[in-house]
Amino acid sequence: MSPVRCPVCARQFEPHQSPAMPFCSQRCRQIDLHRWLGEKYAIPDARSPDEAAAEDRPPEAEEAD
Repeated sequence: MSPVRCPVCARQFEPHQSPAMPFCSQRCRQIDLHRWLGEKYAIPDARSPDEAAAEDRPPEAEEAD
């Protein structure tokens, strides 16, 4: 198998040698998790701001309109 790059530190490593795939180590795995939990990563929202506001509103607010 060919070497791969760690998505956190960009170090090349052999995939069969890492118990933390796709990361090179447990440390890089923990760094990635911390970034997700700290909201440094985000999944883009394809909705328009108006659509997002309407969907995020609680049902009680819609009845009052």
